[in-house]
Amino acid sequence: MATTNATLDPFLPTAGGLDQTSNGFLLWGAALVFIMTPGLGLFYSGMSRSKNALTMIMLCMTAMCVVSLQWVLFGFSLTFGEGDLTGKGSVLIGNLQHYGLTGVGFDAFRIAPAVSAIALCIYQMQFATITAALIFGSVAERVRVVPSMVFVFLWTTLAYDPIAYWTWSLRGWIRNFSCINSGTDLANGPPCGTGGLDFAGGGPVHIASGFAGLAFCLVLGRRRREPQEEFRPHNLVNVFLGASLLWFGWFAFNGGSALAGTTRAVMAGTVTHIATVSGALAWPIADSFLSRRMSGLGFCSGAIAALVSITPAAGFVAPWAAVIIGASAGVVCNFACRIKGYLGFDDSLDAWGVHGVGGFLGLFLTGVLSQKWIPTLDGTNSAAATPVLGGAVDGHPVQIAWQLAGGAAIAGWSFTVAFVLLSVINMIPGLHLRPTEDEEIQGGDLAEMGEVAY
Repeated sequence: MATTNATLDPFLPTAGGLDQTSNGFLLWGAALVFIMTPGLGLFYSGMSRSKNALTMIMLCMTAMCVVSLQWVLFGFSLTFGEGDLTGKGSVLIGNLQHYGLTGVGFDAFRIAPAVSAIALCIYQMQFATITAALIFGSVAERVRVVPSMVFVFLWTTLAYDPIAYWTWSLRGWIRNFSCINSGTDLANGPPCGTGGLDFAGGGPVHIASGFAGLAFCLVLGRRRREPQEEFRPHNLVNVFLGASLLWFGWFAFNGGSALAGTTRAVMAGTVTHIATVSGALAWPIADSFLSRRMSGLGFCSGAIAALVSITPAAGFVAPWAAVIIGASAGVVCNFACRIKGYLGFDDSLDAWGVHGVGGFLGLFLTGVLSQKWIPTLDGTNSAAATPVLGGAVDGHPVQIAWQLAGGAAIAGWSFTVAFVLLSVINMIPGLHLRPTEDEEIQGGDLAEMGEVAY
């Protein structure tokens, strides 16, 4: 996310600072990112067996509703509530000064000086909602809806909100890696702003959801099936439609993370598309060496893997680097999805293989390929003012270590929180996570909802 070091106040004065065009740009971005959640539902639905098609859409849309309310109650405040940055604060979690969106209106947050706080809030809400929905790709066809929503509410509070704060808040410890050992007191003074780079959520969205999904599938165990029944996608048309909606929305997911209608936003959208076409070709080409066929499912999977990996890099890399990131994602995530059988866990629709692994790959390649001149496209930052030092290609190889350390911390925290929450919830009477064997064989659509998709 783009920021400026122009002031130490938690809010910027509205006079002369707020860009109403960027305000509208971010609301447009929120609408496009919103459409990614039903797109994800269609994507997961098509990849599931037909008896679970409706349940997968329901899980994604219900998670969107639950997390939206959590965001209004206190999620936004925990993620972006910093208070007066000249006084005391936390490097781990925000405060509750904006509970119920108190004080969130016309004034601009320091992290997004061009837009109103309410614009930042509705835009970032969509990030939180789709992150929760992504988790269900790991446990498709064997999870109950109501207990899952209890988990989503708690996991978002205890995992997503802190992780997003670490990554994007001006005090967050990942964002300020370089000053941790320099004597700077992040909790009691102004932050240095130089550390891990994550433009649009490779860590908070993808690594966090992927490793939460891994914990979920380990707690639940493998899917059940009748003899001779195969786990195959039932509707590749829905898979293509869902992937296309995700691709469409990702222009705003990454481009909007510039938090202003600037050339950097356009560059972020451009490299997003370049990476995606590279990944969409790389995955089925890799498949063809094994099966001699170009898979449509592989095409869609490669596109999503590339979108995941370009997410942290989008505001830091040039178009040539996007080709490398997209193609690498198509090959690496393909391999990650193939090894799950050897590792003994049932990551049903490859949420860990694509989002967990792809997010890590994206953070790593951001550390390698980021360049100092890209952030200057904001028009508000000069090369001297921006804290971005570039990656290895710009002579700053320590950026790779910062990226990997941040990613490892996010993965570990998300997995641990998810595993503990799921284990506890599963022991509460009436909140068992998995349906009975008969219900699972019948399918979630009839067993959970009493309805069918077809």
